[in-house]
Amino acid sequence: MKFLHSSDIKIIKVICLLFMAGIFCICPSINAYAVGDLNSNLTGTDRNETVLREPGTAETPEELQELNIANGLSVTINGDNGGLSSNLRILITLTLIALAPTLIIMLTSFTRIIIVLHFTRNALNTQTAPSNQILIGLALFLTFFIMNPVINQINEEAIKPLDQGIITQEEALEKGMEPLRQFMYKQTQVKDVKLFMDIAGEEWTSDLDAIPNSVLIPSFIISELRTAFIIGFIIYIPFIVIDMVVASVLMSMGMMMLPPTTISMPFKILLFVLADGWNLVIGNVIKTFY
Repeated sequence: MKFLHSSDIKIIKVICLLFMAGIFCICPSINAYAVGDLNSNLTGTDRNETVLREPGTAETPEELQELNIANGLSVTINGDNGGLSSNLRILITLTLIALAPTLIIMLTSFTRIIIVLHFTRNALNTQTAPSNQILIGLALFLTFFIMNPVINQINEEAIKPLDQGIITQEEALEKGMEPLRQFMYKQTQVKDVKLFMDIAGEEWTSDLDAIPNSVLIPSFIISELRTAFIIGFIIYIPFIVIDMVVASVLMSMGMMMLPPTTISMPFKILLFVLADGWNLVIGNVIKTFY
């Protein structure tokens, strides 16, 4: 028994492929129809139009869901009445997720809280206690606590109506930005707004609606930095007094080679604990937003 060579096997495969292609070419084509003439050999029994309503006649989301144009397939998501495609929605969602840390830091109370907590740790001279992760986590939860009314308002006025198809994407963006603008405007000092309005070469009539976002956001950030540094200075005062007293005592005892901060740190921690410092610092920082 002789075995076939590889070249023979390839020739056999080519012949088989040509044979199958010839069969498909010889066979008549088969057409499928949904509806057609009653006298033709079609599958339908009634001639019903698939165009129930003309394009552009739907005025409400409910009418749009009932719209059936020709033989096209219409897919609606959560009652949406069109607008952005699914691919574009995914792109916008991923973009917002990437920008979420920046938005949380710059458009909320996070900046003031994290700076005050940082000054508190430096005033205690505890180096890395609490750690950066703890401070950032605490600042995030305090930010969510402070911004909870704003988040609920955005959800009720922008996100839910957009999901139900009541408003468009542009209207949702405008309505969602309005609560944030009101929050930032209450925490922004007038001189900071005037500074950026003068730089932009625009006149301001002390009206919130007359302030563009490009002016309101940097004005809010500068005001937050100023307020946070003022609070940090106030927190430093009692701890500076302790450092001065300890340094004076060490100098009077002739222990000039001993660092005063090493001796004063336990007294700072003791004072902070006895005064319930975390309650005072966090409570007063939150009250500055109300």
